[in-house]
Amino acid sequence: MDAMRKTYKVPGLILCLLIISLVFVHSVQAQDEIDDAVLELGKKTYDIRCAICHGFKGNGKGLAGVIRRMEKNGTLLVVYPWDFTQAVFRFRSTPSGCLPKDDDILGIISRGIPISLMPSHDHIPLEERKAIVQYIKTFSEIWEEEEEYEDECMPVEVKKPSWVGNTESIAKGEVIYKKMKCWECHGKKGAGDGPKAADLKDDWGRTMLPFNFTSGELKRGSSPENVYSTFTTGLDGTGMPSYVDSLNEDDRWHLVSYTLKLMRKTE
Repeated sequence: MDAMRKTYKVPGLILCLLIISLVFVHSVQAQDEIDDAVLELGKKTYDIRCAICHGFKGNGKGLAGVIRRMEKNGTLLVVYPWDFTQAVFRFRSTPSGCLPKDDDILGIISRGIPISLMPSHDHIPLEERKAIVQYIKTFSEIWEEEEEYEDECMPVEVKKPSWVGNTESIAKGEVIYKKMKCWECHGKKGAGDGPKAADLKDDWGRTMLPFNFTSGELKRGSSPENVYSTFTTGLDGTGMPSYVDSLNEDDRWHLVSYTLKLMRKTE
């Protein structure tokens, strides 16, 4: 009798495994179809909206070419459309050396970077903007390799203390600004005219200018939280490092306070 029961149990187990396998395969196929549809929409929208500057291959070699603009102070600003094939991103919520999160790229697409002539695309349907994000990630295989480091690349926590921007914090920030030699690039008054300003190069050997804090909004935004994020994550691909290993959290916030003063955003 026991032998007979075992005989009936085996086919039943095989049937259950077969059903589970079919459901799994169907689920994977359905997800693949969704992914393909998203990438198709992303490519279509990217080709229309983005390729003119960033190129159809995402290498920054679009028809617009290198853009030059004269600043009010007479400085010639040279803007290179970003090359997505390098998988190096300046504006991220993640630590230096990590890829950005989807929301980081979506935010740039939505808000734009006015000072770099990158327009806002907030008028484009959200579904299309999200699809562009996924399509941009197809330009480099590094996105697939990064998955194993996901735990090390979580977004940096940003929680502004109540004292940021007060007189005491600004004074401490000024000391840190001098100690960390920020003035060598950004200048003693934050005008981007430090003694090393003319020699700065990006990771690709192109001349770049340190930011002039007196000129207006920062590229990633000028809120205290945005400034702190820059000091914490750095701007990969540029000469702006992360201070997470050289300054503690409070000191980074004090540096934010002094930077806000240079930008005339404190009382």
